[in-house]
Amino acid sequence: MVRLRCALVLISFALCGPIISVAISSPTADTVMLIDDFENLEQGSRLGTRWRGFSDRVMGGVSRETLTFEKIDGRACLRLTGDVRLDNNGGFIQAALDLGTWGRSFDASGYTGLRLKVRGNGESYSLHLRTPDNTRPWQSYRSQFTAGPDWQTIELPFAEFQPYRLETPLDRSRLRRIGVVAIGREFSADLAVCELAFY
Repeated sequence: MVRLRCALVLISFALCGPIISVAISSPTADTVMLIDDFENLEQGSRLGTRWRGFSDRVMGGVSRETLTFEKIDGRACLRLTGDVRLDNNGGFIQAALDLGTWGRSFDASGYTGLRLKVRGNGESYSLHLRTPDNTRPWQSYRSQFTAGPDWQTIELPFAEFQPYRLETPLDRSRLRRIGVVAIGREFSADLAVCELAFY
């Protein structure tokens, strides 16, 4: 009887071992995690958080942003439009999304970077990341891309995000916020994002 119980325990361990290891393993290089496809506005993003619009007006600037959710070419998307102005030391508009609720961080260490499906007006835009290491409002990790008039998929590896006004390298295991940003020069912004994901 004891031998039978031991045999059953060993068989169960042998069968369940691989299942447990798969369940707790980090994402593989082929894994993609959707952050938002803008299909369910009532629930917010796939992370349960909501997009918000900001501009340099919070620090005395005069840039103005408009953040809308609309269908373009049959695709649900977030659309950031507005005029970026440099008056009063300003110069940005953005759409921002917290990656965790109640100030918590998101561990993206199992992913290579961020993937966007975008369409724009031929201008250069930035994707900004924030972590607990960003202790000042002007600090972030930044990567640029150009959005042309046709839908395109853009991949931005974490290795390409440069620290802005801090020396600490990006810790992708502690991401707090992502921002789609028009910044740094005077221009009219018009950017649509129909999908955002970790890859």
